[in-house]
Amino acid sequence: MKQKTVLITGASRGIGRACAETFARAGYFVFINSFRSVNVLNELEKSLRSEGFCCMAVPGDVGNAGDVRRVFRQICDVRGGLDILVNNAGISYVGLLTDMSDADWERTIETNLSSIFYCSRAAIPYMVSKKQGKIINISSMWGRVGASCEAAYSAAKAGVNGLTMALAKELAPSNIQVNAIACGVIDTAMNACFSEEERQTLMDEIPAGRFGTPEETARLVLDLAENHPYLTGQVIGFDGGFI
Repeated sequence: MKQKTVLITGASRGIGRACAETFARAGYFVFINSFRSVNVLNELEKSLRSEGFCCMAVPGDVGNAGDVRRVFRQICDVRGGLDILVNNAGISYVGLLTDMSDADWERTIETNLSSIFYCSRAAIPYMVSKKQGKIINISSMWGRVGASCEAAYSAAKAGVNGLTMALAKELAPSNIQVNAIACGVIDTAMNACFSEEERQTLMDEIPAGRFGTPEETARLVLDLAENHPYLTGQVIGFDGGFI
């Protein structure tokens, strides 16, 4: 069986890093992407390759159309195209909407939403030619219900959910499944801004009584990538019962 190829955006840490490690150990050729943590990304590539896994770093800003075109030229040169696209790159902004600058708004939307458009647009032609493929978008529970002081992030993730459902209908005739995972509070660096008291207060609101882990999320992403060919257009809640 031909080795399958996956691109994971935002792979230098958190959910993206866990996905990179999980897919590599499952036998995939893994392209890993990051923009702001290129040194960490290169270290991850080196680590995975030292263990005998197939991995290649493709740094770039996936919120920038030109960077995405360059990244996909590299992917096509090496592997022809992607079997799996994991759109994980994301940033948060916590603060009042009235305090948000134009640049902060644009960066939040570009990184969390436009990146999925750019990467999906680049990945789809190869998938259509093969009549198979998976696009898995990492979303958030705040894209479903909204979060105070995270209006731009919530808006971007709501856009991710809408894009997921619409694109799934568009690509279903080509046997390409598109789904999103609406993550709850996952224990990553993105949530490091919380104090211990704030973490405990938040944890008390989660019926499961704990935060999720990046590794748990990565296992769900791998399951969607390898199984469930009739499952498409879904925004799957992964929040410990929070929502």
